[in-house]
Amino acid sequence: MVARAAKKKPTGKKKSRKTTRTKPGLFGRLRRWVKYAVLAMLAILMLGVVGYAFINPPTTPYIISEKMRLGQTKRQWVDLEDIAPVMARSVVAAEDANFCQHWGFDMRAIRQAIDDGGSRGASTLTQQVVKNVYLWQGRSWLRKALEATITPLVELVWTKRRIVEVYLNVAEFDEGVFGVGAAAQHYFGVSPDKLTAVQAARLAALLPNPKERSASRPSAFVRKRARAILDGAATIRADGRASCFED
Repeated sequence: MVARAAKKKPTGKKKSRKTTRTKPGLFGRLRRWVKYAVLAMLAILMLGVVGYAFINPPTTPYIISEKMRLGQTKRQWVDLEDIAPVMARSVVAAEDANFCQHWGFDMRAIRQAIDDGGSRGASTLTQQVVKNVYLWQGRSWLRKALEATITPLVELVWTKRRIVEVYLNVAEFDEGVFGVGAAAQHYFGVSPDKLTAVQAARLAALLPNPKERSASRPSAFVRKRARAILDGAATIRADGRASCFED
């Protein structure tokens, strides 16, 4: 018999290869936290923009601050269908005549404002809605940056009609008086669907300084501005610049 060659026994166990993972440093962890925070903020932002496209904003940061300061405020939500159409046209004519022709920023108005040395405003109706509904009052680079980010999102998700509706319900028309529903009762004792063209023009003439102007006791400036708004409201109706928010 041929002796079988003795098998060599392994002299030792094979060493398992272990992959050592280095823990991220402080900078890496901080960068990851910032990324998660930004993603969370974007998700909340999109949820807020989409939500308010269908849900009426219950209040705004500015209304809350004014209620804390004054003790109470007047506000009553009114659907656009229950507001005199001339009121919507008057506000658009006063604040953003090219509202139906831009995507949130009126580049022509911005260029004119730059040419005038910044003495005139170029804020669109959409920008004002964003500021009133989502942000805070005052001037700062952070607020402007957020406004510039949210404005095109609102234009993308909301309809033009919705933007006008929300604006008419959150704009301030006197100290502690917010929305055209409360303003119509406050100044004229009527419901917003009964507003005349002159009354609507006078309410629009209060913007953007409602605390310094009155629709029921209009100054010479308010009367003059209201007459211009009256003409402007008729003009944008005739030339089609009100078509995007009217039935």
